Amino acid sequence: MIVGHTMPDLDVGSSIWLIKRFLPSWEEAKLEFVSAGDRIAGAKPGNEVDNPIEKIGENEVIHVDTGMGPLDHHQTNEQSLCAASLTWDYVRKNSEMFSDESPKAKDKIEAITRLINVVVEDDHFKDCLYPDANADHYLFMLRGILDGLKLEKPDQDEYYVNFMMETFDSLLHSFENKVWAEKEINENSEKFETKWGKALASETVNDEVIRVAQKMGYVLVVRHDPRKKYLRIKARPDSKVDLTRAYERFLKMDPKATWFLHVSKKMLLNGGTKNPKMKPTSLPLSDIIGVLKES
Repeated sequence: MIVGHTMPDLDVGSSIWLIKRFLPSWEEAKLEFVSAGDRIAGAKPGNEVDNPIEKIGENEVIHVDTGMGPLDHHQTNEQSLCAASLTWDYVRKNSEMFSDESPKAKDKIEAITRLINVVVEDDHFKDCLYPDANADHYLFMLRGILDGLKLEKPDQDEYYVNFMMETFDSLLHSFENKVWAEKEINENSEKFETKWGKALASETVNDEVIRVAQKMGYVLVVRHDPRKKYLRIKARPDSKVDLTRAYERFLKMDPKATWFLHVSKKMLLNGGTKNPKMKPTSLPLSDIIGVLKES
């Protein structure tokens, strides 16, 4: 059994997610909710518990973010800790999955650590320190969605946690893709100069490379998918890039391919997941880069 406080926040939700997804034999654990700070009947006082797993009757019980035990952070004012970070430390030490030294295991550890770091920030209300902190787009973050869900469906603690479980599953994929994209950019991509500024080209199946590279400051990013063979060229929306000339040259160089120039002139596509009927280009990435350098 996992016990958290009622009206669970991201700290409780991510702690439960870590235990159910990654702590061996806890994937089917039942959930219970108590008033913040409390423990379920029969539990020891929090300051007397060294191991988060307690035996209460016939049940093994872990308290998260409540009860002042090992996975509750309310006995300290340390701003770098929350229940989720304490839970992640415990789960990581007690799961063979994370003892693996393979690059894949290390990338998953990195992704989960970054995810939990965001939860720590949220739990200490550091969102008010974000740039333009009152901007509407922050309501699209998980905290804003969860707050609205609690208004739409009041007093449904387990429903909130189940919602967060699915969301954290999805977020983990996104964080893993980001870690992977950063590796692709740093290790497997070609950097080149255009008249508009620095650009990057990558032969990768990971579409997150485009978004991450743009956020890193690359004015123009090219991604060629080696499996599906389609090509995407995107410029930052604040740039002066105009891909019209490149589009016209590609039409001449490979007229059998399907080319689409977005009305903004900052996005040039040859195939993609949204239009699988498009015919991919036969041009090598080196030719694509050559045209963009000269455009």
